[in-house]
Amino acid sequence: MVITTKEILDELTAKAKENPRLRCNLDMSNSADDQSQRMLNALEPGTVMPIHRHLASSETVIIIRGGIRWLFYDEQGRITESTELWSDGDVRMLNVEKGRWHSLECLESGSVLFEAKDGPYQPLSPEDIMEV
Repeated sequence: MVITTKEILDELTAKAKENPRLRCNLDMSNSADDQSQRMLNALEPGTVMPIHRHLASSETVIIIRGGIRWLFYDEQGRITESTELWSDGDVRMLNVEKGRWHSLECLESGSVLFEAKDGPYQPLSPEDIMEV
């Protein structure tokens, strides 16, 4: 059992600040055999999230702390839509449809997301990362 406390969020944030990628996640799966992905993802301003898509799954995200701008793109890499998720705001959760190009920008130090996807973890393949 994992109980998400302020201490856990603070520890993830500290690790994200030390990580060159400026992010750190906590896998909340029960085992490698789980048929879903669940994780906490601590992000810091400046983290680079490439434009990508998930062809096998939708992605649900809930902001736990801080603020994130979620960006959506067309096939040519042009931004078509964006929305901000703030832990104290009107929008706190979104669902990204399977196959939709997206990325994010961290707006506040100490930001933490809960993410869930279908199926076991699979690294993104080169065709699921957009080079712009």
